[in-house]
Amino acid sequence: MSLWKEPAAPVPTNTPRPIADSLPRAVPERAPPAPATAPRDLQRDLPRDLPRDLPRESVIAAGLAIEGKIQGTGHVRIAGTFKGDVQVEGNLTIDTGAKHQGEVRAGTVTVSGELTGNISAKHVDVMPSGVIVGDVKADTITVASGSRMRGHVEFGWGDAVTTPARSEAARSEAARSEAARSEHVLARIEPKSSGLPS
Repeated sequence: MSLWKEPAAPVPTNTPRPIADSLPRAVPERAPPAPATAPRDLQRDLPRDLPRDLPRESVIAAGLAIEGKIQGTGHVRIAGTFKGDVQVEGNLTIDTGAKHQGEVRAGTVTVSGELTGNISAKHVDVMPSGVIVGDVKADTITVASGSRMRGHVEFGWGDAVTTPARSEAARSEAARSEAARSEHVLARIEPKSSGLPS
């Protein structure tokens, strides 16, 4: 038994080769690399049936620490640390491990990390890892088992304020309705004159 393969039958060397095989082959040219361009516009990449004015989500990534103020119409996600007020018409999400210190006004606030400050929102979700130290005022609130809160909570009254324009209008409307209610109540509890001299 041998460890090598026996050669196949010898190929005759005097057979003519086709001309195309005997000519040197041209090496195909490579296209030059495309020049670097600016990132494509994300609006252009949206499917045609979706509106182009969808709110976008801004992210403060894990490992970042930022101090300032956030105002706008889109959504905000905090995965790092943010110190300052957040006032958005969209949603605010505080991820697990993230920390936020400041006032919050948003449509929906989801807390999985730590939030120190007051919240005014239409809806608040406090996830199992969430911690809130501050007052919460919302139309609805969901609190998961394991979460922690320290502060005053008001919900279900339907008077949570989410934007500055709405807050001024809501304050003046609330003041008018409160004045009307107190006038009405005062009128009912004032004693009627019995006609007797005092």
